[in-house]
Amino acid sequence: MTTDESRAVATRALALLDLTDLSDTCTETKVDALCRDARAGGVAAICVWPSFVAQGAQALAGTGIRIATVINFPAGDEDSARAADDAAEACRDGAGEIDLVLPYRALLRGDEAVARDVIEAVRETCPDSLLKVILETGELRTPAAIRAAADLALAAGADFLKTSTGKSPVSATPEAARILLDAVLASGRPAGVKVSGGLRTLDDARTYLALADRAMGPAWARPATFRLGASSLFGVLMQVREG
Repeated sequence: MTTDESRAVATRALALLDLTDLSDTCTETKVDALCRDARAGGVAAICVWPSFVAQGAQALAGTGIRIATVINFPAGDEDSARAADDAAEACRDGAGEIDLVLPYRALLRGDEAVARDVIEAVRETCPDSLLKVILETGELRTPAAIRAAADLALAAGADFLKTSTGKSPVSATPEAARILLDAVLASGRPAGVKVSGGLRTLDDARTYLALADRAMGPAWARPATFRLGASSLFGVLMQVREG
């Protein structure tokens, strides 16, 4: 790509980025730095542990940058009441977006009801929040299992389908992203896709933006419908954008 083309990709990707720190060593100081980076980059959202939601909401008030947090993360537990309680607390603290890990092990053993109950419990508890359901596509492995999880999540009330936690051996792949885009298209209702886990380079961002453009049309990928989740991608994109 030419320099201008690279800069255009970086600028576009930054506006779709969920700037993330879900490390075990995250601190208030690191969240302050994350919020400063979010302002500088003009990203879509930050994604932090529930304990840092209130801090992020206060730091980014009035900016339009949204606050996301993770629930049932990363294991995808099967306790719907616990997931709902945790989501409710996060929403009270200022989270406008919930990234909920699907109980994917339940789905793999054929227990769709358990997986559906967790999604529906969080959806009912936080009806005004953007609900992104993390399918953990690397653990689902087969295209059929990924598509079944995507269809179930959409039917249970997901606003977004998200590929991965970033904590499993296999994270986002173009194949998995394509399946999620196809599921959204087939659902016939407004929903989005978040590609997360393993994105590190400008070419990664370009690959997933191109996938979205081909599947949904060039005007579809915007913060309301498409996100990129990465902690290591931000610096690369900023460097390219700033030239």
